[in-house]
Amino acid sequence: MPCCCCCFRVSSKKEKHASGLYSRSMGRLSSEKKIRLFSYAELRSATNNFHRSNNIGRGGFGTVYKGALRDGGGDVAVKVLSAHSRQGTTEFLTEIDVIANVEHPNLVSLLGCCVEGRHRILVYEHLRNGSLHGALLASAGDPARLTWGIRRGVCVGVARGLAFLHEEMASGPIVHRDIKASNVLLDAGYGAKIGDFGLAKLFPDAATHVSTRVAGTTGYLAPEYALYGHLTKKADVYSYGVLLLETVTGKSSSRSLHLSDEGDKVLVERVWELYEAANLREMIDPAMEDGCNEEEAVRYMKVALLCTQATPQRRPSMPQVLEMLEREDVRVREKELTPPGYVVRDNKDSHSTSMLVASHTLTELAPR
Repeated sequence: MPCCCCCFRVSSKKEKHASGLYSRSMGRLSSEKKIRLFSYAELRSATNNFHRSNNIGRGGFGTVYKGALRDGGGDVAVKVLSAHSRQGTTEFLTEIDVIANVEHPNLVSLLGCCVEGRHRILVYEHLRNGSLHGALLASAGDPARLTWGIRRGVCVGVARGLAFLHEEMASGPIVHRDIKASNVLLDAGYGAKIGDFGLAKLFPDAATHVSTRVAGTTGYLAPEYALYGHLTKKADVYSYGVLLLETVTGKSSSRSLHLSDEGDKVLVERVWELYEAANLREMIDPAMEDGCNEEEAVRYMKVALLCTQATPQRRPSMPQVLEMLEREDVRVREKELTPPGYVVRDNKDSHSTSMLVASHTLTELAPR
């Protein structure tokens, strides 16, 4: 019993300290950044007591609900951090501080937050057409409505958002760490916005790479990040390349492509094979039967292959990617192309990870 009491007192002191830190920081953010502080009651009312019918997905560290503000503030996306989340005080405040400083047409806006007791909630603008994953890759999606014009706009929009995060932030480069189709949201006109900065990490000015615990979604993870925890802007470039391939092909990177005569292939592997065979047109999503600019779609896949090269130094920067997507007079540097790197799970041991380049295993990393 004495041990229990002691533990309770320590926990209580920690909670009081954390609560005080939240309160002071929230007051500062609210005054400096004009971030709205919501009450828990407001958000509970807006989401109909966080009813499951309003559940619109899971983001980093929590569940996202659609809400309607009762004061006429319109629809919002309410991200409730899970009670068992590993996201602590520092990470939570970092997310708020990062998003509060970001204003760009291709990045989701943070409207406010709620910090009451154990509740940690972020409130974002709500995007009417949901995520790119839901529209393009999910079983209930309707890829035919995503014309080539819309997909091209999505690719360019995400590239602009990432280029802004990497190169134009006054506070220094920001690496998103979790670029994927479910984190690309579509507005009423199908304009793309990058969401969920829960894994964003501010870079020290002089850092070339940051070793950190690996976070993100397998299939989008750059090999050097998945295997060694080396995080640079080029990890986002890799993830963007995978996203670019998904958008053009309509195929998910998280599911193997079953080829009857060749077995299972991951998306980047198959695209590379068809590139070498000069047959990339085969990978264009057939749902875009009418109006697809095949030459442009093939060009975009070549840019994606540049982004997913195994060696991070060989990948272009996001401003270079954007230039290749937007300007026909900018040459895609095919002579510099090398096989893509990709990460797969060992079927025999779910705890080990292998990095493959084309069909050759370069290295393996087992958990320590």
